[in-house]
Amino acid sequence: MFEGYSTEFKKNMKIAYPVMLGQLGQVTVGIVDSLMIGRLGTSNLAAVSVANGIFFIILIFGIGLSTAITPLVAQADGESNPKKAAGILSHGLILNTILSILMTVAVFAVLPLLYKLNQPKEVIDLAIPYLKIITLSFIPLMIYQSVKQFAEGLSFTKPGMYATLIGNVVNTVLNYMFIFGKFGAPELGIVGAGIGTLVSRVVMLIVIYFLVIKKDAFKETLQYFSFKNIETAIFSRLAKLGVPTGLQMVFEVGAFVAAVFIAGLISKEAIASNQIAQSLISISYMLATGFGSAATVRVGNQIGLKDYKMLKKAGISNMVLVTLMMMIFGLIFIFASDFLPSLYIDDAEVISITASLLGVAALFQLSDGIQVVGLGALRGLQDVKIPTYITFVAYWVIALPLSYVFALKLNYGAMGIWMGLGVGLTLSAIFNLHRFLKISNRLIRGE
Repeated sequence: MFEGYSTEFKKNMKIAYPVMLGQLGQVTVGIVDSLMIGRLGTSNLAAVSVANGIFFIILIFGIGLSTAITPLVAQADGESNPKKAAGILSHGLILNTILSILMTVAVFAVLPLLYKLNQPKEVIDLAIPYLKIITLSFIPLMIYQSVKQFAEGLSFTKPGMYATLIGNVVNTVLNYMFIFGKFGAPELGIVGAGIGTLVSRVVMLIVIYFLVIKKDAFKETLQYFSFKNIETAIFSRLAKLGVPTGLQMVFEVGAFVAAVFIAGLISKEAIASNQIAQSLISISYMLATGFGSAATVRVGNQIGLKDYKMLKKAGISNMVLVTLMMMIFGLIFIFASDFLPSLYIDDAEVISITASLLGVAALFQLSDGIQVVGLGALRGLQDVKIPTYITFVAYWVIALPLSYVFALKLNYGAMGIWMGLGVGLTLSAIFNLHRFLKISNRLIRGE
């Protein structure tokens, strides 16, 4: 069935592995925060969970909007049109900078509402100062995203990888210094973690700027870069792709953020357990996005080349690779379900609850991987409207109501929340895979 796919696997891995390492570096920032803050106690860990949930539900829309740059640049690259690619970058930078300012204002606007969410007061008291600091990282992070997505659209995924890994080292060192008061720094606890995150994201922007500016491979395109020739049509194309993609991500990530608040209706131990489990599964999810990005770039290239058989092959080969990887993660979560949470905290109740969540997570790893790559392939096809509806229905019409019922009405507790989320992931995977096959077959037939 997969005869002749070895070449495809190599092409995909060449694009995917730097993205995977870069994304792993991104998620490691959150893991390092959780590991270190977990040593401060359950309330502090729960506070990070609440703050990061609010931060990421807004950030993920911005990231989704920025991903529109990649398929458009990939298509321009397939058409051998560097001027068009440069125009997409300049317009993307303007759009994302404006959005980042609006995102910052939005978070500060909702801060007073946090006390009305029926969460433990001590958790909210700790969460707000941390959230204020990391919110300031929106602006450098969104500018970074613009440059990163541009580079990936030209099939150069290493700049983002290097920038993220360097930023992660900076975050780890500063966290250790400011959380625990090491190397002469003040002991700031959870606020120290926020400072480390903010500084690391500024460093990421500086690194990727110099990597792209200095690399000869970008010079042909960047010679056309300018903010002078602004066209509303390009903003429209970015928004047409980016807004639905951002909403897709908001619906999915938002469901997991909502899970934090459902857990808060149970106990602070349930919140902490949910935070640890989400921290761990974010590793497999972020690695899967590497194959999703590879699918976007390769499918986008084939759209430009009008090679539709290769387009379908590019999408399927990435799904095969992500399936193999997610099977391995599923086994890890099953056999290390007690050990992994013990790395974060020594609370026996939290460890026990987290172990049960990892058991459920193991069952939906395949669904998670396939839906990520399916969305990436559809993004490469510039098909984003219907997938947005699919994502909304899967998570907000079906998954979250089930999570609430399983957790609070049928008394499955935190495990019930994840049972409902697993249903949503599975439905999203099935429908997005079906849509990619339907569209690619239609293109092959010339319809």
